[in-house]
Amino acid sequence: MRAQRVWVVNGAASVEQLQTRLDDLNKRLGRLETQHPESWKVEELRSTALSLSREIDDIRCAEATAALSELLRK
Repeated sequence: MRAQRVWVVNGAASVEQLQTRLDDLNKRLGRLETQHPESWKVEELRSTALSLSREIDDIRCAEATAALSELLRK
């Protein structure tokens, strides 16, 4: 069984910080792909970008689930 990261949702600030990191990473990845398409760093950056996007999705899903739960309780 694969271990999963447990997030403490800190609202939009966390998503914004992660999104900024992801945007920067994507820019670096784009430059690296044009300069050195065979580089092992390309795969490493892709992997990191995918992880960040999953973290952003996890936070957004947790926030949406909490909001939906609140609505259903009313």
